Amino acid sequence: MANKETRQGNIGVTSENIFPIIKKFLYSDHDIFLRELVSNAVDATQKLKTLSSVGEFKGELGDMSVRIRIDGKKLIVSDRGVGMTAEEIEKYINQIAFSGAEEFVKKYRNDAASIIGHFGLGFYSSFMVSEKVEIVTKSCREDAVAMKWSCDGTPEYKMTETEKDDRGTDIILYMDGDNGQFLEKDKVTELLAKYCRFLPVPIVFGKKQEWKDGKYVDTDEDNLINNVTPAWTRKPGDLKEEDYRAFYRELYPTAEDPLFWIHLNVDYPFNLTGILYFPRIRTNMDIHKNRIQLYCNQVFVTDSVEGIVPEFMTLLHGVLDSPDIPLNVSRSYLQSDQNVKKISTHITKKVADRLEEIFKNDRPQFENKWDDLKIFIQYGMLSDEKFYERAVKFGLLKDVDGKYFTLEEYKNLIKDSQTDKDGTLVYLYSTSPNDQYSYIQAAKDRGYGVLLFDGQLDMPVIGQLEQKFEKTRYVRVDSDTTGNIIRKEDAPAADLGEEQKNALQEIFKSRIPVIEKAEFHVSFEALGTESNPVVLTQSEYMRRMRDMASIQPGMSFYGEIPDSYNLVLNTDHRLVQKVLEDGEKACVDKEKPIFDEIKGWEARQHDLREIQNKKKQEEITEAEKKDMTDTNEKLDELRQQHNRIYAGYAEENDLVSQLIDLALLSNGMLKGESLSRFIRRSAGMIG
Repeated sequence: MANKETRQGNIGVTSENIFPIIKKFLYSDHDIFLRELVSNAVDATQKLKTLSSVGEFKGELGDMSVRIRIDGKKLIVSDRGVGMTAEEIEKYINQIAFSGAEEFVKKYRNDAASIIGHFGLGFYSSFMVSEKVEIVTKSCREDAVAMKWSCDGTPEYKMTETEKDDRGTDIILYMDGDNGQFLEKDKVTELLAKYCRFLPVPIVFGKKQEWKDGKYVDTDEDNLINNVTPAWTRKPGDLKEEDYRAFYRELYPTAEDPLFWIHLNVDYPFNLTGILYFPRIRTNMDIHKNRIQLYCNQVFVTDSVEGIVPEFMTLLHGVLDSPDIPLNVSRSYLQSDQNVKKISTHITKKVADRLEEIFKNDRPQFENKWDDLKIFIQYGMLSDEKFYERAVKFGLLKDVDGKYFTLEEYKNLIKDSQTDKDGTLVYLYSTSPNDQYSYIQAAKDRGYGVLLFDGQLDMPVIGQLEQKFEKTRYVRVDSDTTGNIIRKEDAPAADLGEEQKNALQEIFKSRIPVIEKAEFHVSFEALGTESNPVVLTQSEYMRRMRDMASIQPGMSFYGEIPDSYNLVLNTDHRLVQKVLEDGEKACVDKEKPIFDEIKGWEARQHDLREIQNKKKQEEITEAEKKDMTDTNEKLDELRQQHNRIYAGYAEENDLVSQLIDLALLSNGMLKGESLSRFIRRSAGMIG
């Protein structure tokens, strides 16, 4: 070896020294070095296959595997590809286009992939983890001389002729002290599985193992890391359903079988292959974003696909592969790249095509899978206008009886019966058929349909549909009495005087149990003798705002507002009338003197107000102001006395508490001690 020529020199960079920059700014993403080295080895292998296929390489190809091995403090990546001559090392290794390095690195210091890809630094990523790197290579050309190149992390390199029995290249990394984990078998296996599991050339790391004599031992069989022909690289016509399911299990070993899949195979105006799966979602906890893996010629790029695929597609699983997506660039670049935008638009169209195809060709299957599909389709409708335009044709509504309708079908079904006196079509819905059972039955008794909206995106979709369709309103079935929700004519007035309303209001209001973050208001309606005596309703607007607050951080203040409920007393019902009649009889002797006194003070208040209204504010004397204040305070005191009389009556009247509790119970709001009291009271009243 002493007679061999040795070359020394400086790597051609315009920066003073790229190595501190690489180590400092690329450290956070340093595990990509293995992807870069293995990808280079695969490229060299495929180039040799190409040369052989066109007759420029005459030798035997033999084993074309890329092999990774650990040897003490060294990690070695070897291939039997084209190899390099001394001149090629000079061209591809020693000359690095690194002009403006500092400025670029400063701008993209948090994105190693961007820097490496931008400057062709794939090989130099090895210096992120190594104190010295050696290349031992022999070109596939006839009579080629093997070369050894070495560099210890400075711009100086050494290159000399050496001995190598076979063509190809060995990259030898001498790991530095901070990166010893890359000499651990499990860590290397993890990185190879992440970046190299579908490369088109066999990747071998060690030997397969078997359990023998109480421990795992190596066999003679190579441990193949990758699947060189994954399903997405094959023609759809060559694959059976089981092949698609098997590939899904290969990607996600613990997941249930998917609902169905879309095989993408596009060669114009861009190249794109891939398989997208619709996963089966049982609960909201099963939702996982970023399960789509993005590849470039079978080399893993990223699984952070937001902005690369449409927003709603991030709920899908699977693989996309396109040589038109650069391997090593920042995500911000990907999101602005025109090819990526075209791909995103195309994927949206293909997904919509596939969903519409299944709906038209096999509607029973589509309906059977709707509950799992709904979140994908709704997410798409909310986030992508183009997808919405397609989805309105196959998006379904499900009613509380489990029947499915398209938007157009359901509209035609209810338009005659559920259009109110103002011409607005009212869609009734339930979020919990068990909790809202009595309200659903009341609606059905009038011939109305009730939809089921129990998904996490139903409320935003309701808002979207109300905007898209004129004179359309979605109302939860318990938001008001059924007659008020779909008002066909002006409501009949409750036949009560003001004194009677005041009496009933105080009787019932005083017995409503205290419920955290809930406010109650008492109102009166003539609902008919067959309707419930007391009905509890909740404002559709406020409840919807609270629902939206749970998924939109900017609306969180709505979540702090107490729930507002309306306790509706049916003045036509005999039990409400009985409470009023009994209350008036029981309280008349106590409340009449106070009531008469209230009337006198109200007259006094009216006279004072009349006098003050005729004067300017500055003309009102202090004595007149005090007189008004004293009058108001006296009225407040008398009204409180009056109210306490009716509250005292209500405290002794089990029927009042029973009617309130029945309304709370029908709304799922009677719990704990209040429920226990209701049960005991019911037993006593029955006995």
